Amino acid sequence: MEFIKTSIPDILLIKPKLHKDHRGYFSETFRQDKLEKAIGYQVNFCQDNKTRSQKGVLRGLHFQLPPFAQSKLVSVIEGEVLDVSVDIRQDSPTFGEHVMEKLSSENRHQLFIPRGFAHGFLVLSEWATFSYKVDNYYSIECDSGLAFNDPYLNINWGLPFDQLILSEKDLNLPHLKMLNNECLKFSYKKNQYE
Repeated sequence: MEFIKTSIPDILLIKPKLHKDHRGYFSETFRQDKLEKAIGYQVNFCQDNKTRSQKGVLRGLHFQLPPFAQSKLVSVIEGEVLDVSVDIRQDSPTFGEHVMEKLSSENRHQLFIPRGFAHGFLVLSEWATFSYKVDNYYSIECDSGLAFNDPYLNINWGLPFDQLILSEKDLNLPHLKMLNNECLKFSYKKNQYE
């Protein structure tokens, strides 16, 4: 596995190695020891999630508030998505900035996204199956998010608004500047919430 720092160094692009022969291929897609060595701290995944969506579906930008904040390891099993992570750690030098990567079943790339980031993706293929591990359980009381079209974030999703398919919830998420400071108590130094 190759671990590559993105423009926000705490987010890692992971490129698994592919071993091919006449039968097909084998790929190691997750190694706890290698991931922890790359990020420099321990992470314990406890829940796996999967979603399947049609072209134009935009899910996000989502995050969970402390004490149920989550790190994520995301990948695409089928199709292609445009994946976006936004730094919401108030003390971070990259607060409000985002990382954008195309993930697909063809390139097999993954992203490790630490706690303190809002996350979302847009489906680019006819259908996509998106999979992710998280290191904390889902809590409906701590479920939160940011508006995908917040002008402060300046995210170019690459599709006009009338081609996007969003849930009612995602259409009504607040802008970053509207969030209460207590909501964003994430620590930049340890990639953990305070």
